[in-house]
Amino acid sequence: MRLRLAALLAAALGTSLLLMPATAMAETTPTPTPTTGGAAPDKNPIVEGANITVTLKDLNAGKGEPKPVPGVSLTVFKDSATGEEQGTQVTDQTGRVSIGIPGNGKYVVVLDPKTLPDGVKLSGKGETTKTVQVKLASSNFVQFQIGAVVVEKASLGSKIIDGTRSGVISGLLIALAALGLSLIFGTTGLTNFAHGELITFGAIATYVFNRGFGLPVIAAGVLAVVASAAFGFLQDRGLWRPLRNRGTGLIAMMIVSIGLALFMRSIFQYGFGGSTKTLSEYVVQGRDSYGPIDLSHKEIAIVLVSVLTIAITCIAMMRTRLGKAMRAVSDNPALSASSGLRVDGVISAVWVLGTALTGLAGVLLAVQQQVNFQMGFNLLLLVFAGVTLGGLGTIWGALIGSLIIGLMVELGPVFGVPASIKEVGALAVLILILLVRPQGILGKAQRIG
Repeated sequence: MRLRLAALLAAALGTSLLLMPATAMAETTPTPTPTTGGAAPDKNPIVEGANITVTLKDLNAGKGEPKPVPGVSLTVFKDSATGEEQGTQVTDQTGRVSIGIPGNGKYVVVLDPKTLPDGVKLSGKGETTKTVQVKLASSNFVQFQIGAVVVEKASLGSKIIDGTRSGVISGLLIALAALGLSLIFGTTGLTNFAHGELITFGAIATYVFNRGFGLPVIAAGVLAVVASAAFGFLQDRGLWRPLRNRGTGLIAMMIVSIGLALFMRSIFQYGFGGSTKTLSEYVVQGRDSYGPIDLSHKEIAIVLVSVLTIAITCIAMMRTRLGKAMRAVSDNPALSASSGLRVDGVISAVWVLGTALTGLAGVLLAVQQQVNFQMGFNLLLLVFAGVTLGGLGTIWGALIGSLIIGLMVELGPVFGVPASIKEVGALAVLILILLVRPQGILGKAQRIG
């Protein structure tokens, strides 16, 4: 018993230590220091924590990476464009400048169009002034649109294409997590409500390896998948195997998973923080046109990695000895044990594979979006919906169900569903299909009672 408690404490301590570099870095990140540009010191009375930051980037009509626009002169005035001048500065090589202000109030930022580089023009109506109402003595951000494409009204066809693109990407990310959940449920019968936190674990681990240790995003993602697999092994050995050996029922284990989810979410919030953070690479990318579809490079990579991973996993489950052993344990654990299979070893392998797939979903979600301590929890309902719709415990069912859920979520706003509740459409489809086919699309009907 003491060894088991020690294992649980060691896992929790390891998670906290893993998250400490991200917290320390977030706390010690210095506030951007305003540049001096060409302004005289007496015209720029900088007060610490009170400034207006302007970022100029050429979006290049959404093609390729946005490029910073250096050498542009900006001036901040109090109250109006003819009011008291607070400072004049020139954007640096990153297209960024910060101009100090004395405190709260109304300020006007004026851009000198004569200082724009050749070939660079302001988007839309070419507005050169921005009004800022400062209510807090902190950094107040202003952005002028350069190279943006203004679309008056998108056609229904383009909305459907964009929704389908986003739906396929979302569906593949849900499918990776659903595949891990389906493997664990199919082998152990456990409905793991802490599965969403395994997604968050992969995303936060990527952020820690990237921002905390300075590794490239790709290397950080690989290490995050390895860390997720190791965490799944420790979780099974330290918690779920002892509960199975004690004969704990599946309902009681499900309640334990709810408590574990709350515990892990609190650890993430304490160690990582409540704010949303971004990785150092692949944050903003323009999309290239491939016929009627526009895709960024990271979206192409996410689709390829997801499809290859799912295909390799499915082939391994059908062809390898480990896959056959997993299916045998899933069908009849007692008969498998009597036939000489090490059931506990097979279940540990399932936890390693399932958490690795789920961690990979978190890695790709961090690249596609941003990192937040609740990102896995927010996706958990859709993961359960995908697994249930496709058929509990079936790999292909989890894939098909997740793609349907992803498409319904992203296409819902196209057909009138408010974007704030776009998940409602997918859940409505789930209910309708289960009314007709309770076992799911590829599930097998079973006698109960």
